Amino acid sequence: MKNLIVFSVITLFLISCKQENTQKDTISEDQLIAKARAIHDNVITLDTHCDINVKNFTDSINYTQDLNSQITLPKMKKGGLDVAWFIVYTGQDSLTAAGYEKAHEIAMSKFEAIHKLAKDIAPDQIELALTSDDVRRIHKKGKKVAMIGIENGYPVGTDISNVKKFYDLGARYMSLSHNGHSQLCDSNTGEADNIWLHNGLSDLGKEVIVEMNKTGMMIDVSHPSKESMRQMIELTKAPIIASHSSARALCDHSRNLDDEQLQWLKENGGVVQTVAFTSYLNTEKFEKRNKKEVEIAKQIADSMGVNWLEREDVMKLSTQEKEKYYDFYMKMLSIRREKVKKRNDLPPAVDVVDFVNHIDYMVNKIGIDHVGISSDFDGGGGIEGWSDASETFNVTLELVKRGYTEEQIEKLWSGNLLRVLDEVQKVATTL
Repeated sequence: MKNLIVFSVITLFLISCKQENTQKDTISEDQLIAKARAIHDNVITLDTHCDINVKNFTDSINYTQDLNSQITLPKMKKGGLDVAWFIVYTGQDSLTAAGYEKAHEIAMSKFEAIHKLAKDIAPDQIELALTSDDVRRIHKKGKKVAMIGIENGYPVGTDISNVKKFYDLGARYMSLSHNGHSQLCDSNTGEADNIWLHNGLSDLGKEVIVEMNKTGMMIDVSHPSKESMRQMIELTKAPIIASHSSARALCDHSRNLDDEQLQWLKENGGVVQTVAFTSYLNTEKFEKRNKKEVEIAKQIADSMGVNWLEREDVMKLSTQEKEKYYDFYMKMLSIRREKVKKRNDLPPAVDVVDFVNHIDYMVNKIGIDHVGISSDFDGGGGIEGWSDASETFNVTLELVKRGYTEEQIEKLWSGNLLRVLDEVQKVATTL
């Protein structure tokens, strides 16, 4: 009799649990969305890598309009993206005085464009931040926040004083190379042919690292080689960042960080900003989908009277030719995105699930305090579900679905990156 009573109690308990779970299932999606929306509105969302085209920073064409670019003020408002790091990017060219001079001109034009947006075009909507306190102050006023990062230290040339000059113009991080070895350090692209220029940092690059520590500029290791990163960590007195990289264990690309690099970054106290770049997230899905999307891209190029170039061919172009081709490429991407939306016969796209898989992996590997978020919008980034700034909420929603708390999501979206910025600027005051 006693066993029968126990069995009945257990049965009733299981039935009750099943009913409770069924009830949860019927309302869980709405609850999740509401919870995610509340969190998204509460935290400061920060994207560390958004490329720019100076042609979109004029009096007649600018970010107050809903342009075809992935980042605009209307898109930031719609998606709830609070902080965009606009990128002063220069492609890699010859290591000559003429090359450095041209790169410096390009860099200055991008600094000027960002300042024009914040000071002249839309000062009522966006302000430039130089510190974490600035970010919180501007955000509290209900405005969007602009910050500046430098992709490729090439425009520094051989003049170390340019580091302080760029810092004074608002730059708060810089990578010492891009696609190709710079005068400062080797690039990850050296893995393709195992040809290296400096075997890590050049002597000039070592001086630049010291100068970046002195000024309070964060060191970005997303494009430099693994050996360059190792030497940077050995030399720096401040934490570093990877402004737009993901986990190499999940996607074997030289732009991603392997487990050893992730451990170095953790021990250094830095942060890796997981990047929403299709080919850095899921190789198999990317290759199947990309084959079809390239076919569409070639058709668009043909209709625009442009010869389609493979990546290796683009890299052989001069700086001016690259700029011209990238202008076409960004226009093509916008047209292709619209065409792809109307197709239902394409292989599955790399999406927000794939993106958060990398966040999960790196959080489990090195801890919640060392992982952040970036898009690489208007520089090749964008995935299904986060194809532009207007879809930013979808990232928070996926994080909530995975069980991340508001405190954890705040760290991922901005807390970790701003902590590193604070620590880097604090180190500068002691040097």
